[in-house]
Amino acid sequence: MKIAAVCFGFALTMLFGGDAVALASTDDSLVAIDVLLLPDATMAGRVEALNQVLRRHLQSGFALDATHVPHLTLLQCFVGRPDLPAIEAAVDSVVRRLPPVGLELTATGYFASPVGDLSAAGISVGAAPALTRLQLGIVAAVTPFIRNGGTAAAFVDAPKSGTIGAMVNYVDRFVAAASGKNFRPHVTAGVGRAKFVERLVAAPFTPFAFKIEGAAIYQLGDVGTARKKLWVWRP
Repeated sequence: MKIAAVCFGFALTMLFGGDAVALASTDDSLVAIDVLLLPDATMAGRVEALNQVLRRHLQSGFALDATHVPHLTLLQCFVGRPDLPAIEAAVDSVVRRLPPVGLELTATGYFASPVGDLSAAGISVGAAPALTRLQLGIVAAVTPFIRNGGTAAAFVDAPKSGTIGAMVNYVDRFVAAASGKNFRPHVTAGVGRAKFVERLVAAPFTPFAFKIEGAAIYQLGDVGTARKKLWVWRP
């Protein structure tokens, strides 16, 4: 059975090499956001198939649906809620300059990543110069708005779980740990217990091509899920 890949992120206090530093904040209105790309039906179908396998193993894992959207993360970070309109305008400017729709990418293999006491699984995506340029443009545009000091309250439903602490740290470290030369594009499929996921992603994988259909900003849920649509761009 063909299976799929992963998605996750880290967000931080600094932009590449420390040129820009995220501002500390004690504002209770912080929001955890994911600036992301929407894959076509080819990729969505593959990750949905993997999600079903994972949920048969762990029924408490999330299902991919209208409030858990398959996506390829470009940036995760904490921002102030009042800044959302300005952030949307900044992202809109980047995707108009570097249009992602129609960009053809290649799925290269399965991927697993620990999150709390579980593991996330999904499909890794091969590096592409246009994708890297887009990510760097998005990070540069949004960095002035990044805040640190976020908590579970910044996520949809303010989760109380064994994984949310890891997600808060992930988002707080994303720019330093997962952008530029550290960017590892992927699409999350779901979560499972570590040993099961380890066996799952060891299965043979045949690379396949897929395309990007849009860009969006979502408020994050637990385990890196794209839960609440805040803004979407399609040509």
